[in-house]
Amino acid sequence: MSENQKISLSKNLIAGGFGGVCLVFAGHPLDTIKVRLQTQVTSGESRLYMGTFDCFKKIVMKEGVFGLYKGMATPIVGITPISAICFFGYGLGLKLQTPSQANTKYGVMQTFVAGMVSGAFTTLFIAPGERIKCLLQRCGQSQSD
Repeated sequence: MSENQKISLSKNLIAGGFGGVCLVFAGHPLDTIKVRLQTQVTSGESRLYMGTFDCFKKIVMKEGVFGLYKGMATPIVGITPISAICFFGYGLGLKLQTPSQANTKYGVMQTFVAGMVSGAFTTLFIAPGERIKCLLQRCGQSQSD
């Protein structure tokens, strides 16, 4: 980045948002399988799913491939702005340490610091939502659980 080059907020938001959508698209089927396995009612030896691959096969056979993507809208709405903020924070972290020469590459330490700036930005947005999620997941359990 040269000294007169500015951080493009729109480019970082679009790239981060697109990256977030790709992340959810790739990972949501595994999350769906995980939730189905965790929430299945077990009574003795009769379980609906016997494992990850069995769960995958039964979902696809019964509901089609799109059954793996049920409930994907909420994670996309949540992760897209967080990824966008992450990209912006990384760009800002690099810009704050712009090397004196225009063509100088960033070193490992500069990249590390840019990643820390990015993490600080995203933590401000992720932490409150994670706290609420944990409280809701814990709802209904006694203190001794």
